[in-house]
Amino acid sequence: MDTQLALPPALNRRELLRLGALAGIGAALMPKLAFAASQPNLMPNVARVIESWVGPGKFPGMVATLGLPGRDTQYVARGSEGFTDADEVTPDSLFRIYSMTKPITGMAAMMLIDEGKLGLDQPLADILPKYADMQVQVTPDGSISDVRPAKNPILIRHLMTHTAGLGYTIIQKGPIKDAMEQAGIIAGQISRIPIPGLERGKPVPSLEVFADRLAEMPLVYEPGTKWSYSLGLDLMGRVIEVASGKSFDAFLKERIFDPAGMGSTYFQVPRSEAGRLTTNYAAQDKLLVPIDKGADSIYLDKPPFPFGGSGLVSSPRDYDRFLHMLANYGTIGGERVMGELAVRVGTGNLLPDGVEGPTMLGPPSDFGAGGRVGIGPEAGIFGWAGAAGTVGMVDMKHGLRSSIFVQFMPPNANSLLPDFQKALKADVMALMEAAA
Repeated sequence: MDTQLALPPALNRRELLRLGALAGIGAALMPKLAFAASQPNLMPNVARVIESWVGPGKFPGMVATLGLPGRDTQYVARGSEGFTDADEVTPDSLFRIYSMTKPITGMAAMMLIDEGKLGLDQPLADILPKYADMQVQVTPDGSISDVRPAKNPILIRHLMTHTAGLGYTIIQKGPIKDAMEQAGIIAGQISRIPIPGLERGKPVPSLEVFADRLAEMPLVYEPGTKWSYSLGLDLMGRVIEVASGKSFDAFLKERIFDPAGMGSTYFQVPRSEAGRLTTNYAAQDKLLVPIDKGADSIYLDKPPFPFGGSGLVSSPRDYDRFLHMLANYGTIGGERVMGELAVRVGTGNLLPDGVEGPTMLGPPSDFGAGGRVGIGPEAGIFGWAGAAGTVGMVDMKHGLRSSIFVQFMPPNANSLLPDFQKALKADVMALMEAAA
């Protein structure tokens, strides 16, 4: 373990006890996996699924990745960057990763916890005083005037694990959703044109204004009592600004993207890179309707503020480097990006005691620093998905990482992602059997 950590005492003791099982990461299995990885094709089942979903009347293109210890990442890339974009899709094509931004923001917060600039169980009001006296809706998603004082303070832990009680305009209904949208408390952007069912409203102009206005809204739930998908990781962007003394986007670039070699990850895609940006589609019945073309994407404009929960564009190669860094417990290419303990804790269960995690991406799970944490047969798996069909996961026990990159909304409009997960499981099981 890294002996230079400066994590709060509660994190050092309690969290390490809770994550003790991760200490044995299957080191004995690593050489066998490396031998299995010497096979020329790691993903025959995934390749068949990708090929079956790419073509006329299906998707223009997509990329899948699989990385194992002892071998360079393998990519399966088929098709083009759009139906009217003849450029071949590659590991360096650019995709809107939406909520796959959340684990990156969560790990950025873990870096500050590592350095003693934040505490996992530190009250949010220590950093942002306007959150000192929050109100909670008596009836979730009910009246925004029928409220009561919160019994518990919001903690940094709560922001990372969606247990702060904060609302989310893509989840909430009724008066609070309307009030948040009218106040510009919007997470993310989709297109230059209004799209029925996907329109999110006009966001406020800065992270500071975002945080201030969100503090004026009632909480939907009592802090620390329920997992509910929220704006917690967007608000964490403002916390990181205050705690680090740097703008949120600059912090990510200086502390994660540059040292990890993620040169194609942006909140604003440079015009010079527009040719690599894929087209995003809305899935309507069996049709895909273009809603954000790469050549004229809204992501070519400077965003109102860097959305820590949904704002990044990245490439399959770049996001694999992020997952690879986590799989290596903080290092990549000989460069230490994060402290080992910070990675171990951030990829483990951070939920408050007694709170059950999400079932959004599969069976019931725990939750860590911005991502789902598998339990039972999925123990050791950490990751999350994006609203336009991207998924990225890392198996911390075996050093494996995998992802799929495609662009359509909503991502549950068809069976592509379940088909991919089934094929990926078959390929990984075959590798495990070869390593046994």
